[in-house]
Amino acid sequence: MSAPATLGREGIAQRIPHQGRMCLLDRLEAWDAESIRCSSGTHHEADHPLRSTSGLLAPAAIEYAAQAMALHGALVAPPGVRPAPGYLASVRGVRLHRARLDDVASRLVVQAQRLAGDDTQILYRFTVADEAGAVLAEGRATVVLNTPLPDPS
Repeated sequence: MSAPATLGREGIAQRIPHQGRMCLLDRLEAWDAESIRCSSGTHHEADHPLRSTSGLLAPAAIEYAAQAMALHGALVAPPGVRPAPGYLASVRGVRLHRARLDDVASRLVVQAQRLAGDDTQILYRFTVADEAGAVLAEGRATVVLNTPLPDPS
């Protein structure tokens, strides 16, 4: 599968493990070998899968960022090579600048920048902002690659 310049929700869902309602990103806006920018309006959905009785709380921004990182990994994988499975191992320095996301009027803009990494782990810096550029959440995340999960049987 070739790596396009932009994608809609269906194209994103074909490249990340998050499916159905859990695919939170609507659009790939831009990307290169070191960064990605996506957008989404799913935070307005009343049946959002991460919504609580208090609304869509700001920590959900971490999941938006994690999905952008997963998409970035799929896009930078060599053509014809399945991207390495990754797991969010830690988040650090997370700053939430508001309590909720569902009351943000504009679309969310999700950006992730690869800071370092190798075949076993990648460090990203991420931001989730509104369309005017006001940062809603930011931090760093470590993604661990090719880590086998324990067999539940």
